Amino acid sequence: MNKLITAPGRLVRRMLPFRRQSPAQAALPHFAVPAGAIDVLSDPAAFRQTLLRLIAQAERRIVIVALYLQDDDGGREVLDALYAAKARQSALEISVFVDWHRAQRGLIGKQKSEGNAGMYREYAARLGPGVAIHGVPVQTRELFGVLHLKGFVIDDAVLYSGASLNDVYLARHGRYRLDRYHLLHHRGLADAMAAFVQRHLLGSEAVRRLNVAGVPSTKALQPAIRELRQDLQRATYPVPDGALQDGEVAVTPLLGFGRSGNTLDDALLALLRGTRQRLILLTPYFNLPKPVRNVLGQLLRRGCTIDIMVGDKTANDFWIPPDQPFKTIGLLPYLYENNLRRFARTHRRQIDSGQLNLHLWRDGDNSYHLKGLFIDDDIAVLTGHNLNPRAWSLDLENALLLRDPEKLLQAKHQVEWVALKRNATRLADYHALESPRRYPAEVRKLLRRLKRVRLDRLVNRLL
Repeated sequence: MNKLITAPGRLVRRMLPFRRQSPAQAALPHFAVPAGAIDVLSDPAAFRQTLLRLIAQAERRIVIVALYLQDDDGGREVLDALYAAKARQSALEISVFVDWHRAQRGLIGKQKSEGNAGMYREYAARLGPGVAIHGVPVQTRELFGVLHLKGFVIDDAVLYSGASLNDVYLARHGRYRLDRYHLLHHRGLADAMAAFVQRHLLGSEAVRRLNVAGVPSTKALQPAIRELRQDLQRATYPVPDGALQDGEVAVTPLLGFGRSGNTLDDALLALLRGTRQRLILLTPYFNLPKPVRNVLGQLLRRGCTIDIMVGDKTANDFWIPPDQPFKTIGLLPYLYENNLRRFARTHRRQIDSGQLNLHLWRDGDNSYHLKGLFIDDDIAVLTGHNLNPRAWSLDLENALLLRDPEKLLQAKHQVEWVALKRNATRLADYHALESPRRYPAEVRKLLRRLKRVRLDRLVNRLL
């Protein structure tokens, strides 16, 4: 009965053209950034070189926010550079923020250890307290959410990528994990991102130094963590109102945290709904939230062209080659592939017509970590948001929304998209994906068990 009552309204909304912007979106404040001050870096090697160059040249501040700074050659190279910068410029303020839980455990599947925090303390004991490394507990347990903010502020530059800091993200030792890399030179934007960290992270009792002795337990911080979560649900970046001049791009930093009132999630949905002709969606883990799936279905029915690029299951960072001992965490790439297979089967007509293009990325034993959106020719979203249920409601996320009415960045975005497709193959249909019947025996057994007790839905929400 309810469906019959609401059907006319739903039909009208579907028939009417989508508005380009919702009133709230049209009124989003922004920084007016000259198009020439926005650069797209080509690959992980360029990202590493740029990061190390900016650190070496820093004069006033370095604020690094990442999921983790790993205890390996890549992570140590970054730490060495930070301490060298401090030794060169004693007035330089250096702060590093990483996820509290991730920093204090070993790698998944490895033996128990004190994690990356042990390296932080060893450096501080040897080189002094000049580099402050803080742990941010956005939840009381890592399973329920992590610090997933992105963006390195170095003086007046913002180096933005979904990458964390370790060997594979920095293309050390012959392997890489591909992400997106953008460098924006704008003092106002850099000030706003640094101010957020200063007010909402450094200003919280829950955020503690990790490279000192006597680090408190998570249990002792639980009341402070609750206060931090409440604060983050209300937090925003300080962004002025302004008007664009010729040659400028509107850049709006957005924050997202929590299941309701999530500014970033709401903005992403509004942007998707506003697509006129073409959408390109990048995600490393094909596990789209239901609201996103619904909007994609609406766009396809309206005739929009959609390109989605994901990593092949062998390009997933949890992939375990068949010749290695299997661990339960190795089930994840198969779950994501099953999600993609169902999606491709549902939309097989649009795939056949070329309206929907699913691209699988694979390059040897390297891995894939791309996120973000290109909408028509005038909007791009740079983000660490995985566009999955976990990012949608559990993790602390951010993004840079680029609105480009003059299409000043169109050529750069096209070059980036062409480069990404070099190692990608378009799926002809869902049969091009490996059949679950051919999965390894351990994988088939676990998948059957999950489906039998209907835990697969819960697992997808936590991934």
